[in-house]
Amino acid sequence: MWVIKLGGSLLGQPELKAWLDKLVKYGDGKVVIVPGGGIFADAVRDAQVKTGIDDATAHQMAVVAMDQYATLMTGLNSDLVMASSELEIAERGWQHRAVVWKPSEMVLADNDLPMSWDLTSDSLAAWLATKLNAQHLLVVKSMPPSSVKKIDISDLMLDSVVDTYFGAYSTGKSFKTWLVSKSEFININQPISHLSSPMIGVEIVAGS
Repeated sequence: MWVIKLGGSLLGQPELKAWLDKLVKYGDGKVVIVPGGGIFADAVRDAQVKTGIDDATAHQMAVVAMDQYATLMTGLNSDLVMASSELEIAERGWQHRAVVWKPSEMVLADNDLPMSWDLTSDSLAAWLATKLNAQHLLVVKSMPPSSVKKIDISDLMLDSVVDTYFGAYSTGKSFKTWLVSKSEFININQPISHLSSPMIGVEIVAGS
């Protein structure tokens, strides 16, 4: 199983639909797409400023905002299916469907997850990858391709490319983690089930 997080920054860009179309075509039941928050999460931030709600409340709203992005994705490609639980994800995989994760049910049921803006969809994607025993986690960002082969996770957290909890949820896990440019969908040209490695992106490592 591959978990592929599509950042909210892709919203409104042609690459978003291109990624979805590729994953529907080549996912073969081995892909779970994690939506970012995008403008839906931005609306929560704005509401928090205007109302003064605490971070825990805003966190719950931001997770539901990810649900909205998931719904939008299925509107961009009708062959995508949503799933809210591990069982639903498994069932859709058996059907060889490309799955978009609707996270609120699972995330809001876990009281051990931090309830603050420091935990974003990046860390939630890593959290899900652990639960699904995934082989690879791809974090797709609205950025140009990199010429390096590996990048240190601490540098990404320091530069706010990923959130501050990302290291805790992705380091020392069973899956490999990759930072992928929004344009690299063009290199996905065969069923993911045939690949042992993504062959795109930069591997995220601890202590490179």
